[in-house]
Amino acid sequence: MKKIIFTSFVVLLATLAASTIEASHSWKTYHWARTVNPFTLKLGDNVSSIWDPYLSTTSADWSVSQVLKTSIMPGLGGKNCKPVLGRVEVCNRKYGNNGWLGIAQIWINGGHIVQGVTKMNDTYFNIPKYNNPNEKLHVICQEIGHTFGLDHQSEDGSSQNSCMDYFSNTGANATNPASTHPNTHDYEQLESIYAHLETFTTVRSSTTSASALEPDGENPATWGKIIRESKNKKTSVFERDLGKGNKIFTFVTWAE
Repeated sequence: MKKIIFTSFVVLLATLAASTIEASHSWKTYHWARTVNPFTLKLGDNVSSIWDPYLSTTSADWSVSQVLKTSIMPGLGGKNCKPVLGRVEVCNRKYGNNGWLGIAQIWINGGHIVQGVTKMNDTYFNIPKYNNPNEKLHVICQEIGHTFGLDHQSEDGSSQNSCMDYFSNTGANATNPASTHPNTHDYEQLESIYAHLETFTTVRSSTTSASALEPDGENPATWGKIIRESKNKKTSVFERDLGKGNKIFTFVTWAE
């Protein structure tokens, strides 16, 4: 009887540990302040018609969440994808041979996200290696996910069947649709991040951009210090401290 109880206890601990590992991929405690759940976060559409279907799919995917919905709105970021308070601007263009395939940036004030941008680099997406629907969907889904406060589920290249992992939908995997959508653990993590409410909100629509806080998204030299890098050096996180509780985090997916 004791052996059976002990074995069951070990199995229970293993199950709980696995669940914790899989469902714990928030980025510190950063999140959007809001007074109700679910809340709706506006995604500014600054992308070309080629990217519009991927943005639409990603918006619908994340809106399955019980706590967070997204709404695609006309973009306010312009050619340079300037951030806009209270929303996320989504952009693409040829940003040059600067090494990155996609980036997400979030601006933090007092521990809360106040604005965000995501950028897809067509300099690389226009070449055969990356120019396929699965890789595009994987990257845009992940970069937008970062602007909610999500981190990667995995960085070892394996597929967790989540766009928040670092599986590569290129080469022999170009036709593989794995890791192109959020999975159950992504939604669970969002519920954990947004379990509590605030008495104020940072989610709003504004035509006032915080350009004074904007680093040059095309130039890694302006992103501040690197604070984390995956073992395979395919993903990095940079932090730029602006003082008085204001920070910018840049999540980078590097081209191979």
